[in-house]
Amino acid sequence: MNFWDKLMNIDRRIIFLFVVVAVTLPLFLNISQKTTISYEVQRGFDEMARLQAGARVLIPCDYDPPSAPELQPMTIAAIRFCLDHDLKIIIMGLWPQGPQQANAALASVLGETPGETTTWKGKTLVYGTDWVNLGYQAGYELLIQRMGSSIPAAFPRDFRGTPIAELPLMQGVQNFNNIDFAINVTAGYPGVVEWVQFGVDRFRLKLLCGTTAVQAPLVYPYFESGQLRGILGGLKGASEFEELVGVPGKATKFMLSQSLAHIIVILFIIVGNAAYFVGGRRKKTS
Repeated sequence: MNFWDKLMNIDRRIIFLFVVVAVTLPLFLNISQKTTISYEVQRGFDEMARLQAGARVLIPCDYDPPSAPELQPMTIAAIRFCLDHDLKIIIMGLWPQGPQQANAALASVLGETPGETTTWKGKTLVYGTDWVNLGYQAGYELLIQRMGSSIPAAFPRDFRGTPIAELPLMQGVQNFNNIDFAINVTAGYPGVVEWVQFGVDRFRLKLLCGTTAVQAPLVYPYFESGQLRGILGGLKGASEFEELVGVPGKATKFMLSQSLAHIIVILFIIVGNAAYFVGGRRKKTS
């Protein structure tokens, strides 16, 4: 067996080993790669940057733990931006696990499980005044439609069971007219498509979305039409958003692992094709 035949018959376990090393090694090294910001991410960030202090930002988290590696960094970066700019955060979910994912993201930003009051960067954050979690309600797109007419009717109590009329942040919030911006982080249905159809088209909600990479191509038409203010697509979109927020996180580190894994796969494809054509030509010649 000559050199080219050996390349053609590499044990697949060796290939898997190279991929595993490429994925895991960057997680333990303090190295970075340049992040190029795409137009749709920059556009969404610019829309958020125009918000004035005290603006209310709705963050519907419509995903579950299996999608968290891609989407959780987006929620973390969005919450960090809101806190840095004194924006008021209203969390909710059309998915049962969504509000819990948002709470975990908030705890990641604050460095502790948030209580009634939390000190962060010299500021005292008060639940019900600076942020609130409305929790989960069933209803899918019908819930969005109901929120467009009356948020108190859709969410009479927060996830703790407190009537929202008793929460200072929710006083004066009747419908989407009282929401300055929305960031929907979603893994599928119900998600950004339903928010566009019922929140944006009907009630003129200003919406930025974060989606999984596989779903991103399906929502680009909504961005091109102006219905979406921006798109964070998959891990790459999350890493770009982290770069703009100014605090690189897990998405940035995961992108390096992903890039190295892609390089390894491409190299093996090149080697495999070279071995096939060169080896095959030699066999015909002999």
